[in-house]
Amino acid sequence: MTDALRDILDAAARGVFPPADGGTTVVPQHSHRDAGVLAFTAHSVVFTDEDPAWVYDTLRSLDCDALAATMNPRFLAAFMERTGRTTDTIDLMTVAPPLPGGPPLALREIDDPGHPRAVRARKRRDGIRVWAADGGVLVLGRGIAGRLEAAVEVDEDVRHRGLGRALATAARHLGGGEPVWAQVAAGNARSARAFQAAGYRPVGAEALLSASPQSPQSPQSPQSPQRKMPVWPSE
Repeated sequence: MTDALRDILDAAARGVFPPADGGTTVVPQHSHRDAGVLAFTAHSVVFTDEDPAWVYDTLRSLDCDALAATMNPRFLAAFMERTGRTTDTIDLMTVAPPLPGGPPLALREIDDPGHPRAVRARKRRDGIRVWAADGGVLVLGRGIAGRLEAAVEVDEDVRHRGLGRALATAARHLGGGEPVWAQVAAGNARSARAFQAAGYRPVGAEALLSASPQSPQSPQSPQSPQRKMPVWPSE
């Protein structure tokens, strides 16, 4: 059962989704660090080590559209209160297949664990690698259930020139043959357009509940094996 969440994500990356039956599936967390909700078309997945009965009882108690219950603010608030976790926002969940060859963009890898982008990324991902281009940054790392996740950042003075799209495309070349995932805040239309232009397709919504840094259990516990990042040339 520990791989159930990863199996669901791998299937979604292939275009195979949970049944659109209005149901909710509860699966164990892949690691202590990450819990939350994935909402697909008419089916949700709650990944948590809490009692599934609590999840279903709480959802039934909500006075809202059943199809939207797992992303209802009252459920998420109850989920956070019960687990002592926090969340920032509900993200658009996107994924793209890998591309062959090297990226068509000049990149230099930043081997600096103290780089601000790397520091932020490590709060949610393992195996972080960071590349810089003129005016932008690309980050790849292992996020939910060990999936490969990308994030990009573009300097304000070089926006509207296609750099965000180019960085998002570069991630697909640097993924070692794996699908690449990207989460975009629902209100960040500019970023959503860049990732979609780079070939990432929306597959659902995601609410990630993060553990407190003071949590006694390490996110890299033996029950949560970490997949290695691929090794690739940066140019």
